[in-house]
Amino acid sequence: MDANHLSLRLARVASYVPKGARMADIGSDHAYLPAHLALNHQIEYAVAGEVVKGPYENAAHEINQLGLTDVIQPRLADGLAAIHPADHVDTITIAGMGGTLIAKILDADQSKLSGVKRLVLQPNVGGERVREWLLTNRWQIMAEEVVEEDDHIYEIIMAEPSIVPFAYNDRELKFGPFLLEQDSPAFKKEWQAELARQETAIKQMQKAAQPPVEKIREFEKEMQMIKEVIK
Repeated sequence: MDANHLSLRLARVASYVPKGARMADIGSDHAYLPAHLALNHQIEYAVAGEVVKGPYENAAHEINQLGLTDVIQPRLADGLAAIHPADHVDTITIAGMGGTLIAKILDADQSKLSGVKRLVLQPNVGGERVREWLLTNRWQIMAEEVVEEDDHIYEIIMAEPSIVPFAYNDRELKFGPFLLEQDSPAFKKEWQAELARQETAIKQMQKAAQPPVEKIREFEKEMQMIKEVIK
């Protein structure tokens, strides 16, 4: 993979970035995502944020090699601290992290979300945690999809700020309001695998000298919900 040839996962994330966006890609690694968009004249400006020195240096090198220093600014910073007021960022992408970490990054410095019109989030795991944060902070999910690549399944969530009331029930938070409506083989595969993991966990708990009855009931309740969704 490089800036000219994104992975399927990143290509799908890129598809949700509006044309002409001023974006911040948090956890940008080699900056392949913003570089790809810049090379294809899809964005006006980008910040490539990295909290680790090595990936930050990789991003800076990639940007320089591609001659994109006038469009993309690499920044060594923690999360949204990479965004400066003068950047006038209107789109934020965060891809390739756990849902809990994504929520933590968004929560840590919400002042940086002022003026942002779109979040494109790709949790490797923990999509439910991302949706809970979005609901709590009034970011409405506008689109979702599941992508399977190299035996891994990823969720992509696109959200925009909402001034009108909205809500998600427990099932929508867990599985995704849009994903529930899609007949996606990757979605079913993801939850079939989770079902198998929970079945194994219950068997292990039942072998204990004093099985955790309440915990087993919680798992069984969740398994029933999964079965109803993927039937």
